[in-house]
Amino acid sequence: MAHEDFTRHHRRLGKTAAWAVFFLLVAYTVTLTLGLLSLQSPADPIGDPYFSLLELLIIAMAPLMVIVMVAVHAYASPGARAYSLPALAFMVMMAGITAGVHFVILTVSRQIASAGLPWAPYFFSFEWPSVVYALDILAWDVFFALSMLFAAPVFWTGRLEKTVRVLMIAGGVLSLAGLIGVPLADMSIRNIGILGYVGVSLVVFPLLAVVFGRARQAPEETG
Repeated sequence: MAHEDFTRHHRRLGKTAAWAVFFLLVAYTVTLTLGLLSLQSPADPIGDPYFSLLELLIIAMAPLMVIVMVAVHAYASPGARAYSLPALAFMVMMAGITAGVHFVILTVSRQIASAGLPWAPYFFSFEWPSVVYALDILAWDVFFALSMLFAAPVFWTGRLEKTVRVLMIAGGVLSLAGLIGVPLADMSIRNIGILGYVGVSLVVFPLLAVVFGRARQAPEETG
């Protein structure tokens, strides 16, 4: 099937960004695992250099996810644009919030914490409850989840696309399930969401790169 607005530029950007997200997710998973293994107690926060590297990986990953969703929107058939456009919008919202949160944490949170201000942990720590923690949950457990769920209907022809569709739905549902930890004030339950936006995404994004590579792109106008 030809994709009317999917040009070679969308193909190139989409494939490159999707593979880049995959490799960054692999790096994130390895870094997170090493950081957890370095802890004396599971209750301890992950320290440097792992913590700072995780922050940098998230900041790098967020705009690449937006580029992938731009390619998904271009790939979508006219009838699926009602889903792909909200998917793109939700991914933009996710990227803006999470990049802002992690940039603040990486650059100024420690200086503010060292000032000894009693209210600082409620704004700048990744211990519940805090403002930055709540914003990051909003970004990943809500907006990322919605982006995946709205993008899923774009993919409906062929075994590969149907696999992407099922995985996007699974990733979105798992990410939303992480919200259960918020009213319970139990962030170990909230970690269910990580299975969605990290675990399932490790499969979704390389498959998207393959889908983009196989697509019959639209003919481009020549000037």
